[in-house]
Amino acid sequence: MTSILSVRDLEKTFGPLVAAHNITLDFPPEQTVGIIGANGAGKTTFINMVTGHLIPSKGSIRFEDHDITGRPSREITRLGISRSFQVAQLFPSLTAYENICAAVAIARGPDRLIARVLAPLGSPDTRQEADAALDLFQIAAYRNAPAMTLPQGVRKLLDIAMAVAGRPRVLLLDEPTSGVSIQEKFAVMDVVMSALRSRKITVLFVEHDMEIVGRFADRVLAFYDGTVIADGPPAQALADPKVQAFISGTKDRIGGSSASRSD
Repeated sequence: MTSILSVRDLEKTFGPLVAAHNITLDFPPEQTVGIIGANGAGKTTFINMVTGHLIPSKGSIRFEDHDITGRPSREITRLGISRSFQVAQLFPSLTAYENICAAVAIARGPDRLIARVLAPLGSPDTRQEADAALDLFQIAAYRNAPAMTLPQGVRKLLDIAMAVAGRPRVLLLDEPTSGVSIQEKFAVMDVVMSALRSRKITVLFVEHDMEIVGRFADRVLAFYDGTVIADGPPAQALADPKVQAFISGTKDRIGGSSASRSD
């Protein structure tokens, strides 16, 4: 199968520190990939290189027929790779609806639009897309609520809805259940994954919760010391002896609890 995203011999150094090295991976369209690893393992460094927030020291990254190695993050987003962060990136005083309108307008407009996007919140197409996103992520009931007042689970859903505003083909999520209560985490991920699959989006998500990884990933990448030490279906990757030795720690089974925070 043709890959939608490919990396070859990827490396990132910060002076004498090697944060990532020897990373060669292919991602087929519509796959959902869980990325695991302890603090400092290289997970976030990898995501930052793919999304243009870090320039690789070596290697190449291809998205569809584009070489995106070292391109600015804004340009990579426009090509069709988006991301969300561990902490939701919202406009706190705007409503949920206004946040998505802003995200749609920014994704579709020129860079200079950002300064004026908060005035008339876009065209009828922008408003239609915002309403569709609220429905898709099942947060229409919070349409007119300021983002600062939203429950944490709803804030997460809104943040990911905004990341999907530009209709990306690849989405990278940094700890999508971070800060979400134990009672909410599966419900939130059910909504997220249902929405992303309906849009046929390839998903890479960093996660420390092995229950979430085991339930929602088609494939697991395990990072340790800046490189990938296991790559396969969840049961296989999580049972790998190197993963058990170097990563699992306090969460040595799929049903275990969360451990260290993201690198």
